[in-house]
Amino acid sequence: MKQLELQIGREKEPDRNHKHGGRSFYFFDLDDNVFFLSTPIYVFDKHTGQELGLSSRQWALHHHEIGKIGPYENYFIDPTDQGSFRRFRDSAQCESQPFQQDLLQALRTAEVEWKGPSWTTFFHATFNQRPIAIITARGHAPETIKEGIDLFVKEGHLPIAPNYLKIYPVSNPTVMSELQPDGKALSVAELKLNAILDSVERAMQAYGFSVHHRFGMSDDDPKNLELIYEAMRILKGRYPENSFFVIQTNDSGYVKQEVFLNRIETQPFNQPPQLSLF
Repeated sequence: MKQLELQIGREKEPDRNHKHGGRSFYFFDLDDNVFFLSTPIYVFDKHTGQELGLSSRQWALHHHEIGKIGPYENYFIDPTDQGSFRRFRDSAQCESQPFQQDLLQALRTAEVEWKGPSWTTFFHATFNQRPIAIITARGHAPETIKEGIDLFVKEGHLPIAPNYLKIYPVSNPTVMSELQPDGKALSVAELKLNAILDSVERAMQAYGFSVHHRFGMSDDDPKNLELIYEAMRILKGRYPENSFFVIQTNDSGYVKQEVFLNRIETQPFNQPPQLSLF
């Protein structure tokens, strides 16, 4: 339990702007960002119907090409409950949900195998009880996500459960309906944009408005990141004195950027800093 060893003598760090009443709010995508899981997404051959499992990384790189061009031109996506995303949804037939199964499988491997590029940031935010929002493309119930993350506490990789602001599995039907109130169908990236907007408004209500609050979101999917930047620009327009950050964890490495209305200030890191991210 190496993370437990890291806690020896470690003191909690106050929010950067705590002297002014400010809080730091952390928003996290999960897959390939906080952790790596083996959860496959299935695509199906157009001619034979044979299924092919893709990793979440392969999906992030190629999902917009499936059935059109590229290596998966001859495949299609089945959106039904038993189709492409069946392991990213809860199952009524299972006592243990696929999310828990895949987490337990990952935790049996070496830490270097399952820890994602934002794990250190996630640990820091949890250890210091920063308010956290989980914003994931998964479609599990929020309680399923919470129970899965509790496994990290049980196994000693986290000292305590996160201080949740809210959990948004944006493909969950109930969560999806909350994020698209007019009934208009939205993409996962658009749903994530709305979840970020909702998270900031929820933070302002729960913790009180302050120009010293700081907000950051980490994600790895290039398509999602485009609209995450847009969400931060919208929020900067609403709250011009607050600070808004995006952390990219895709092929560009670990890159922290502060978003302004007319510019983005970038600071790359070889390793994510443990302290004072936001």
